Amino acid sequence: MVRATFCSDVGSFRTQPGGGVLSGVTVSLTGFVCFPKALQVTKEINCVTDYLQESESQLPQVKRQEKKDLLYGVPVSIKDSINCKGHDSTLGLAKRLNQPAAEDGVVVQVLKRQGALPFVKTNVPQSLLSYDCSNLIFGQTVNPLDHTKTPGGSSGGEGALISSGGSILGIGTDVGGSLRIPAAFCGICSLKATGGRLSKKGMVSSIPGQKSAVVGIGPMARDVDSLALCMRALLCDDMFRLDPTVLPVPFNEEVFSSSRPLRVGYYDTDSFTMPGPSMRRAVLETKQLLENAGHTVLITIIHLPNKLSVLFSFSKGEPEDPNIKQLLLLCKAPGWLRSLLSWVVKPIEYCREFIAEWRKLDLDVMLCPVVGPAFQIGFPGKLSVAASYTILYNYLDFPAGVVPVTTVTKEDEEELKTYRGHYNDWWDKVFVKVSVGLPVAVQCVALPWQEELCLRFMKEVETLTQRKQRNL
Repeated sequence: MVRATFCSDVGSFRTQPGGGVLSGVTVSLTGFVCFPKALQVTKEINCVTDYLQESESQLPQVKRQEKKDLLYGVPVSIKDSINCKGHDSTLGLAKRLNQPAAEDGVVVQVLKRQGALPFVKTNVPQSLLSYDCSNLIFGQTVNPLDHTKTPGGSSGGEGALISSGGSILGIGTDVGGSLRIPAAFCGICSLKATGGRLSKKGMVSSIPGQKSAVVGIGPMARDVDSLALCMRALLCDDMFRLDPTVLPVPFNEEVFSSSRPLRVGYYDTDSFTMPGPSMRRAVLETKQLLENAGHTVLITIIHLPNKLSVLFSFSKGEPEDPNIKQLLLLCKAPGWLRSLLSWVVKPIEYCREFIAEWRKLDLDVMLCPVVGPAFQIGFPGKLSVAASYTILYNYLDFPAGVVPVTTVTKEDEEELKTYRGHYNDWWDKVFVKVSVGLPVAVQCVALPWQEELCLRFMKEVETLTQRKQRNL
């Protein structure tokens, strides 16, 4: 759990982010007076893009506070695409360099008012449209658990920094799995809130105006209690006043702290992307733990909409990161084809049908796979369809979180030799050998506006998993 701990001054550092290949662009990190661990980490995995030097002047002010706010003294890392006053939100695009934000995004403002110290911004894939993490400004961020693997994306810099101990709490965004996939790949926890639960004012979108898949914002941390603490802090009068479009509902402690047995739906395949052996095993083992603990677990059948797709627009004239080449081919398709591909079949009707089935089964929450374990660098661009497990809950606008529950075994790798997908198409044939020992997570889902129930379920999964691991 996040502890309110001040960093001590240890001297100044200067570094240059590695890996950027865009000609003529120079970006430097200066400072790091109070946060040497983040500097050490980014030298190894290239996850930090900017140092928020104003955190140093904020530190004495926080120390003088008589009232200790919920995030008193907690250093918080911020995803590149969330505005911090005086700093760029590049989205990995060169044309967005040297365009500092005029003010902090609302979430950043609220964090500061709660005593937190936003101190760095973190790397993202070019345009945010990938679950890898590289761009031509800052280069490739690597997974701290295996430098040949991606940390996921688009909140990949956040996932990598937190996993490696360079930050204890981070804020990211999610339009198709961008919080949940990095958390799963890096072995940490994350929560994507319902689209309107937290303010998105001051968050830069790569797809202005798109509404098919709802963008969520949320915290990332090494445990569920830290996520809950962050949500308590954010869901406050300051947020509701700064952004009147946010539903003024504070954190429901009673729901989060409840111990009543849950009715849990689960599925181990979405009938679109065949889960890898470790993904399926993670769900089934967690299901068994929940049943043994007295929860009711019911199998459910999930069928994705026939044309679940989002229209991506990519800026003309921008140098292209080769890791998202295949996605860009789709983006550059003729207008009539992109319009066809972007059409989502009766979205409101599908959402109503999904909720009706949920209600029919009298479910509290849902347990399901999340893509993983971490893929080789560059591989997500070849398997974009694997995000089907996460983008569904942007489409439905349900809160969804990720909890690591197991690691890849030799038996999982052996099963990959006979792996067969649902359709035997190109995407079904591109799974490659994974690494034994990498973390594997499950996804926990609740109905819209029920973040506290989602967190309560995540906490139960985390507790049962840790208990099992202690008893091994």
